Amino acid sequence: MKTKDVIINGPAGRIEGRYHKSEDFSHPVALVLHPHPQQGGTMNNKVAYSMFHSFAKKGFSVLRFNFRGVGRSEGEFDNGVGELLDAAIALDWLQSQNPGAPAYWVAGFSFGAWIALQLLMRRPEIVAFIVASPPDYDFSFLTPCPTPGFIIHGTDDEVVSEATVFSLYERLSKQKNSSIEYFPIYGANHLFKGKIPELSNEVERYISENMSLRTLQGVLKKDRRRRQPSHQVTEDSGGGDDGGDDV
Repeated sequence: MKTKDVIINGPAGRIEGRYHKSEDFSHPVALVLHPHPQQGGTMNNKVAYSMFHSFAKKGFSVLRFNFRGVGRSEGEFDNGVGELLDAAIALDWLQSQNPGAPAYWVAGFSFGAWIALQLLMRRPEIVAFIVASPPDYDFSFLTPCPTPGFIIHGTDDEVVSEATVFSLYERLSKQKNSSIEYFPIYGANHLFKGKIPELSNEVERYISENMSLRTLQGVLKKDRRRRQPSHQVTEDSGGGDDGGDDV
C-alpha cells in the first residue's frame, strides 16, 4: 500500500499526517516524531522521512505527523506538553488502525527524540525506540528506561556534543536489565548532512535484528556500542518529501 495523507482529530484540532499501512498484519507498528517546530521542524525533515521509510521498508505500518501548529496541523507550539499529547493521540490512532499489531515502536529526531522517550514511559505497549540526535534536555524521567532502544548521533554535531549524548547512553546502559545500543556516525553534523544513507542503513539493521518481540524481551544486557572506521565516507542520496533541512 502506498503512503497516504491522513487527518487525525487531536487535542488542539486537526493533526496532519502521512501513513503507510503494511500488507502484513503480523508486523509491528511505528510512530515517527519530527524535530523542533519553532526551528523549522516538520514531518518532512530528511531524518524523520528516512526513519519513516526505513520502517515501511521493513514491513511496518508507520505514521509520521506534524505537531500542533506545523503545516496543516492546528494549534500552537506548547513547549513539549501539547506535543506529547499529540504523540499520544497519534499512537491511539495507530492502534485503532492496527488492532492486531503485536508491538509498537517509537522513533524521533532531536526534539522528536525527547517527545518519543517521554511517550514510551507512559505507554507500556511501546517495546522499542530509535532516536537520532537527542537534544541536551533533561532525561531524568528515564529511571529506569523500560524498553530496549537505539541512539544514533553524529560525531560532528554542532548543536549537541557527542560527549553529551554518549553520557546519556552510558547512564541508560548501566541500568538494571538495560539493552541500549549506541552508534556514532563519523563526520555527521546535527542534520546528518551527507550521511542520511548511513543513518538509514543503521536504522534498518537495528530494526531487522530486533523485530521479534521475543527477541526484544529476552535480550541480554551487554555493551551495545557499535563503532565504525573513522575514514568511512558515504554519499548522500537525498531524501525527504520537501528536501527540507529542519532541525
